[in-house]
Amino acid sequence: MEYMYGLLDLSFWGYVAVSLIMVQITVFAVTLYLHRDAAHRAMDLHPAIRHFCRFWLWMSTGIVTREWVAIHRKHHARCETPDDPHSPQVEGLRKVLLEGAELYQAEAMNRETLEKYGRGTPDDWLENKLYAGHRNLGIIMFVVACLVLFGVPGIIMIAVQMVSQPLLAAGIINGVGHYAGYRNFECDDASRNIVPWALLLGGEELHNNHHAFPSSARFSIQRWEIDIGWGAIRVLRLLGLAHVRRVAPKPAVQPGRSVIDLETARAIIVNRMHVMRDYTRNVTIPVLRRELVNLRDRGLSLPRRAKLLFVRQPDLLDPGSRARLSELLDSSQTLKTVHEFRERLKALWDGKATVSNERLIAQIKEWCQQAESSGIRVLQDFAGTLRGYTMRPVS
Repeated sequence: MEYMYGLLDLSFWGYVAVSLIMVQITVFAVTLYLHRDAAHRAMDLHPAIRHFCRFWLWMSTGIVTREWVAIHRKHHARCETPDDPHSPQVEGLRKVLLEGAELYQAEAMNRETLEKYGRGTPDDWLENKLYAGHRNLGIIMFVVACLVLFGVPGIIMIAVQMVSQPLLAAGIINGVGHYAGYRNFECDDASRNIVPWALLLGGEELHNNHHAFPSSARFSIQRWEIDIGWGAIRVLRLLGLAHVRRVAPKPAVQPGRSVIDLETARAIIVNRMHVMRDYTRNVTIPVLRRELVNLRDRGLSLPRRAKLLFVRQPDLLDPGSRARLSELLDSSQTLKTVHEFRERLKALWDGKATVSNERLIAQIKEWCQQAESSGIRVLQDFAGTLRGYTMRPVS
């Protein structure tokens, strides 16, 4: 009987605490190493931290770095399409929540995915011969260690560990994170921030922010958002155990600046997600509110949640929503003008890879000049703001 509770023989709350700590170690190994370091190169962890994360993930979950990274990169490249390994918009929320691990395992068997998206991941003896070659050995070691150290309660602790990663990452982040929550940025996908205070899942709750700036080591954008993973990175950086490569840009606007040059174009492209967010806030929403009042006064029937029709990317709208949007645009020339300017603004960077710097500058000038001649005050004001974008910090 004395060995029923393992060599450590902890109290009830001791077992609970150790179990929660192990889950959080896994969460931080995923978000810091697999996600921000290996997959997106947003930061560089110290080699010792990387090796610990690789070993812990292999032992406690059976995750292999190359597979996880390749599947995640494909998710970003093919997001919300049939090729997305785990989109709730395609597979359904229930399937991603309950069968997220199975979807991961199925995609891990796709050699084309691993070869195309798994480049730059560890390719050493440990990865090829131990972690990938004997993935079940790590799980066996973990089970034995838990039973020896914690005894019978270790069975429950093993179950918690094995269930937590598929539920939290594969289920909640990949599922709910593309289905419910709020959006700071209108990306070309359905990503959502689940909660603003990302304290339980290593900061991964801020999923929309991450999709807007995938190469950023910091997921929090708004002042009131908290990314606990970023807090851990700051501690590691202070200890010399992490180097941050990139964080999301902060737009700088120089008031009164009227010359549009290459610096202006670069600043607009770099801050394009902020530009579109500000256009929605400062142009689309004010005009929409005013025009909806006018349309109601004319006795026209308006669709519910009309705001979403103008805010969402057209590709994310179903055919019925696109038809209602078209009806609204036909009923108001002002709304139509504002919407067309929005789409033209987005087209500036959608086609940036195929135009020269001179052509891009000319397109921005043309957009601003036509916006200033539109007769719509908020659109004119926004054009003036756009002219002031700069790469240099503004005091």
